[in-house]
Amino acid sequence: MHLRTPLPRPARATRRPVKGRARALLLALCIMGTAVLLPVPSAQAYAPAEPEPEHAYAPVVTVHTEQVQAGPYHLTVGFSTWPLRAMQSLDFTFAPDGGLTGKSGTLSMTRPGIKAGMRSVSRLSRHPRKRSVWGLDIRSLPTAGQWTFTFTVNGPKGQGTGTLSNITVLDQPGPPLALSWTLCALPVLGLIAFLIVAWRRHRPSHRLAVVGV
Repeated sequence: MHLRTPLPRPARATRRPVKGRARALLLALCIMGTAVLLPVPSAQAYAPAEPEPEHAYAPVVTVHTEQVQAGPYHLTVGFSTWPLRAMQSLDFTFAPDGGLTGKSGTLSMTRPGIKAGMRSVSRLSRHPRKRSVWGLDIRSLPTAGQWTFTFTVNGPKGQGTGTLSNITVLDQPGPPLALSWTLCALPVLGLIAFLIVAWRRHRPSHRLAVVGV
């Protein structure tokens, strides 16, 4: 009588499946590629920023000038945009003959429909991007019509006042401001209406009332 001896089972393979090793290799390659592509910060990146010179800013370009005689002082009024339009930003420059040394002054701008006694008065100061003259940096006139600029200059020859009147400011370019706001608000209003309709259709209280809870 022959007894059959059971054969030993082969040991399970301890090696990682091929797919798992491929994933691990791909992950390692991605990490190495990311490390290579990342920029290395240079010493210049940690250096303190140096102040930009004055000529680094956008220059003030004058495309139109008007002349004003304020007593003994002659001023050249410059505009960076011409013709003028309401709500359009531009630069104003006010250059007295002989420079600004020893001179000071004020400016009042009278808009259409405003009485002369209600005008606002501001001190003339140097233009931030053109320090050799007085000026206004990136300003806009809010309304169309006839504007008036009144200058009062104090200097070695005493005080003088001059007026630049009948400065025509045209209507705002493009569609009216109210129409522009309405067109911009339409998508938001449509979204709000959609959310209200969706909420009313799927509100929880309506479903509970239908099932009788």
